[in-house]
Amino acid sequence: MPMENQQEETRSRFLIKNLLRGLLWFAVIITAFILAEEYIRSAFERDIEAIQDKPVLIYMVFFTSEVIFGLIPPEFFMLLWILHKISVLQYVINLSVLTVLSYIAGVIGYLIGSNFSRTQLYKKLYVRYLLQYEQQLKRYGAFLVLVGAVTPVPYSATCMLAGSVNLPFRQFLLIGVARIVRFAAYGYLVWAFPNWFSAA
Repeated sequence: MPMENQQEETRSRFLIKNLLRGLLWFAVIITAFILAEEYIRSAFERDIEAIQDKPVLIYMVFFTSEVIFGLIPPEFFMLLWILHKISVLQYVINLSVLTVLSYIAGVIGYLIGSNFSRTQLYKKLYVRYLLQYEQQLKRYGAFLVLVGAVTPVPYSATCMLAGSVNLPFRQFLLIGVARIVRFAAYGYLVWAFPNWFSAA
């Protein structure tokens, strides 16, 4: 079998493995949410309303999380709006804002890697967060950014690594579009799943 085909199969397995991992994690979050929805809604109703009244704060927390290697899963913010029973239009608007912020966070990660990879701060970040993905970057190259965009592999980390090895910026921006697809798919599932269970 040609080496190129072997490499493509390896990339496919790598992507599928991480997609399955992401779907499993998503299923756990959604199941826990559905089981605990009524309790959360009754116990934290005032807190939820207070948070909902400060959308800019939510966006800032999300954006900070995305820049710092996705400390808070995006699904958490999506479910927060579900708890508040917002309209479909409001949900789509909020989801669109999150998507844009995530994309921008990825660009910032790329620029950090591109411009500050020789600084002591970056080296500390590299040792603590990025080193574990170095071999994958060497093996998969730009494909790692695609995997980071659509799976639980930290997107910002892959973007920083891409910047540090000077992946062509236009290519990086194009690959980053997959992030939009990921948010659209997960956003739909977060909205639809609880409604499906309610209808049942």
